[in-house]
Amino acid sequence: MRRSCTSLAALLIPALATASPAIAQAHVRLGVDRLADSLPKVLSGKRVGLITNYTGRDRAGTPTIDLLAARKDMKLVVLFGPEHGLRGLASGSVDDSKDEKTGLPVYSLFGETEKPTDAMLENVDVLVFDIQDVGVRQYTYLSTMGLAMQVAAQKKIPIVVLDRPNPIGGVIVEGNIREPGMESFVGLYPIASRHGLTAGELAQLYNKEFGIGADLHVVPLEGWRRTLWSDQTDLPWIKPSPNLPTFAGVINYPGTVCFEGTNLSEGRGSDNPFEQTGAPWLRAQEVADSMNARHLPGVRFSAVDFAVLATARKYPGQTIHGVRMTVADRESYRPVATTMRLIEVIRRLHPNDFQWRHSTASPNAPERYYFDTLTGSKRTRAAIENGTLETLLAEWDRDAQRFREMRKPYLLY
Repeated sequence: MRRSCTSLAALLIPALATASPAIAQAHVRLGVDRLADSLPKVLSGKRVGLITNYTGRDRAGTPTIDLLAARKDMKLVVLFGPEHGLRGLASGSVDDSKDEKTGLPVYSLFGETEKPTDAMLENVDVLVFDIQDVGVRQYTYLSTMGLAMQVAAQKKIPIVVLDRPNPIGGVIVEGNIREPGMESFVGLYPIASRHGLTAGELAQLYNKEFGIGADLHVVPLEGWRRTLWSDQTDLPWIKPSPNLPTFAGVINYPGTVCFEGTNLSEGRGSDNPFEQTGAPWLRAQEVADSMNARHLPGVRFSAVDFAVLATARKYPGQTIHGVRMTVADRESYRPVATTMRLIEVIRRLHPNDFQWRHSTASPNAPERYYFDTLTGSKRTRAAIENGTLETLLAEWDRDAQRFREMRKPYLLY
């Protein structure tokens, strides 16, 4: 499978114009790098199932699959792939397959099932998770981790998380805590939208706060600090999924992911996905002027026209009118609140054109407005429609503070 994968050079995309030149890049060793020092006792001599994709690599770019397959002190027996598949190129449901290099079976955790089944785990003694996340509740990779932890606890199989940095840092917490009854694959547990945790930290929180009770082992990072953004480390930039090719997109993503719940393009199929939004009917300059007049911290808005690929879901093959968010100060920028305000302005200026998408997050999710699923809230859409958004955003700030307190016992860095 990996022989036909996009080349490593295409995946290692530099994060230009985002680093602070005054800060030297920190030397960071990943969880997978630290396996070279010593293998955790829980893995020694065991049959291992690895949950990973093409982002699972060591500092030098060697896939975690190859590293574990080459070891003599454990045996890699099966692979599991998340949304977008093992190669990170798939859209929609992903089928099971076989890894061409190792010959191992590859089971999809984004298709007919979202968690490993008994049959998939028949010969597995320990599960290992190694995937790069983006630090946002709606991103499905850590939902895959949480569901795997549930199964591991039920089957009394240990699970090992090889930790990776949160690319947008570990300080800022933003957005609402997912409401009760709004569980989905883009909102597995009630955590803040932008949680500010690494995969290992979030695994510990999931395990204790939500009663999973798995035999969890985290191989921590070395050299990472909470204040560090991805481009302030010496790790190569690897795009985490097909529609997040740039670090600028990741910075905006905590908010702009919510455009998926509307008939506005979130920039998929354009050169700047998740950095801009648009539609053929959008009066882009009027929207940009209205947003700039608010003087929101850390961001400016500009009117742009952008082309959309013929393969995109929204407005395929068209050139549409859009608004682009340019981040001037990422420390003060709050993409979640900014996106909610932008949606409110667009809806007010285009009452006959703007629409909410009515869809589901996954085949197993209840039918509802997809925007509600993405926000994990039954109240956000109503607040935008009723003119009470600012009151709700103030409540979200309190949610974020509550989550900061919840997460404290699980911080590793």
